[in-house]
Amino acid sequence: MAKKCMSAQAAALNARIESACRELKLPTVARLYDSLCDEAVRKQKGIREVMVELLEAEVEGRLTRRIQRRLKEAGFPRPKTIDNFDFGIAPEIPGATIMELLSGNYIDSAHGVIFIGDSGTGKSHLASALGVAACRQGRRVRFTTAANLVNDLVEARDARALGNVVRRYARYEALIVDDLGYLPLANHEAELLFQVLAERAERRSTIVTTNLPFSEFTKVFADKRLCAAVLDRLTHNAHIIDTGKRTKRRPITTPGGQPNGGERKGGRSAARKP
Repeated sequence: MAKKCMSAQAAALNARIESACRELKLPTVARLYDSLCDEAVRKQKGIREVMVELLEAEVEGRLTRRIQRRLKEAGFPRPKTIDNFDFGIAPEIPGATIMELLSGNYIDSAHGVIFIGDSGTGKSHLASALGVAACRQGRRVRFTTAANLVNDLVEARDARALGNVVRRYARYEALIVDDLGYLPLANHEAELLFQVLAERAERRSTIVTTNLPFSEFTKVFADKRLCAAVLDRLTHNAHIIDTGKRTKRRPITTPGGQPNGGERKGGRSAARKP
């Protein structure tokens, strides 16, 4: 009889704890309290020690969930980290600079980053690695291609929601614009993209990858004055990293046994200064 009373009492207490955890949004505490309390009885731990373990587990779980949300929100097509980037086959890329950027200090200073180089030289990988590192620091990041960003802005303009979309892109602590330069933009598209870049300039960090040297940006932005304004916004206080011309991608072997690295998207090695 006594055991049944104890069991009923424990079940009632568990229900109250779980109800409180739901109300306070403490899922890790709800998941672990029972096992940690049983362990405390076995090991004769004090109440404060159990509380510390539960609260620290909740803090760690909350951080993990926040990182997962940040990574999902960022929209990486294939999240890549610096761990699987081989600097050994890319000696021209300044490893020390990349490692410093991974700390996120450039975001705190609202500085930009521009990766310039031919197709397959690691631009998108490095941009993604910076973005993933920023997500792991709890920062809001968005990854998009230049084409998708422009399409999003055009659709927003047509739906009379352009202001809201520009403000949304302006709020990200780091915005990654991949593949700027592969497709020319019509004047109205270039103007829409400029609105986002101008809104973020000196307020938020923008990371850009491009296959074009600055001297050839008129291939994307035909209006010379607008092109100059875009370059001014992108390059001001920016870390400009030339990834070179040699592809870092593993070549595909054709049926005849000859390596086939794939067709390049085009563009020459970029200069470091506009």
